Amino acid sequence: MIRQILPLVSAAALLAGCGSQAPVATGDNFAYLYGKGATDVRLDARVYQPADGQAVIYFKLRTADLLYKGSGGGGPYYARVQMRYEAFPEPGSRQLLDSASTSIRDQALTPTEDKELIGSMPLKLTRDEPFILRITAHDLNRDVQSTVLLRMDRAKASVARDFLPLRPDNLPLFDDHVAPGTRINVQAERHAQTVLTVDHFAAVEQLPAPVFTQAQPPALGGPPDSSFSVMVGADGTFPFTAGNSGFYHFRADTASANGFTLYVHGPGYPTIQTAEDMVVPLRYITSNKEWEEIAAAPDPRKQVERFWTDAAGSRDRAREAIAAYYGRVESANRHFTSYTEGWRTDRGLVHIIFGTPTTIRKSAEGESWTYGDESNLMSLVFTFVRREEPFSNNDLMLRRDPQLKSAWYRNVESWRNGRILPY
Repeated sequence: MIRQILPLVSAAALLAGCGSQAPVATGDNFAYLYGKGATDVRLDARVYQPADGQAVIYFKLRTADLLYKGSGGGGPYYARVQMRYEAFPEPGSRQLLDSASTSIRDQALTPTEDKELIGSMPLKLTRDEPFILRITAHDLNRDVQSTVLLRMDRAKASVARDFLPLRPDNLPLFDDHVAPGTRINVQAERHAQTVLTVDHFAAVEQLPAPVFTQAQPPALGGPPDSSFSVMVGADGTFPFTAGNSGFYHFRADTASANGFTLYVHGPGYPTIQTAEDMVVPLRYITSNKEWEEIAAAPDPRKQVERFWTDAAGSRDRAREAIAAYYGRVESANRHFTSYTEGWRTDRGLVHIIFGTPTTIRKSAEGESWTYGDESNLMSLVFTFVRREEPFSNNDLMLRRDPQLKSAWYRNVESWRNGRILPY
């Protein structure tokens, strides 16, 4: 079920002009975004631009994650949440460009309901230069919070935010990744009565090389395998049905490569639901011979179970290793998916094999992951650089380093021996 709370009362928003303010207590260590010290309040957020100089932040919470309190004699029960956004020139900056907040007081008949809370608040900042938008949900009854970071870039991402995919109930989708055959409506008021060019590209299935091996990333920007047109209606919307795989790129301006991209993944994405889903991620920790045997096996589930049982030494330990390994695969899908599934990316590879780092530093150019103390020369450091391409704002490439070879094989061997490495 869904509890709709949009639009929120704009008078509740407290707007701040330019100024200086320290970020939240997490500072500029962003490891919490990918699992280190993460809260259990699920927050999704996205930005939609219906017209020039206008932008709206949409957000989604789950009531099951919030603490509902009664008056002492039973229901009704109330949750209190503060939604806030802050805009900074770059990740980790202490220069506050703009901020706003609004309060939510939600009522429930029982304190354990599990519904969606979907709301919105206006984004007042208009800026030509890129900036970082930090959106925070603070459960005031429990004093816990969750954060989403969005990179706002008018040159590319701004075009993508001209489009808002909608569910059948006309509420926003918070993920541009859909299952095959999904039917959606897309809101694009800035392009009402415009013919859009839609290019379809085949799914990218190339796996990243080990962290110490120099390799070229998958090539992007080649010709699409098919193209067609769609018409945006006078109301600023158009229907669309996804095909079986790959991704669709929508453009109003054919002279520019920038546009809105809709990605099609398997029906279980981002979770691992079938034995077939479990097979390919094993390639990261198997030898060539093992991989050939697993890939050719008539019963993939039995072959996967045999691999993990042999590695762990017992069925109980194998179950623990399977839960840990594929939990990281799913986590990678949730955090690192771009034009391809998150576990197939460089960050997904490192996340699966090494876990969540101790420290993550973000910049306009990319991210730096450190495993261990940053002041310790023996700590592992992985540097990811943002790749500029028209299909995704979440595409970061690893700077591979031959010195990472021993650490790679050490961690792979740990997985092959059924030892679960901590986050």
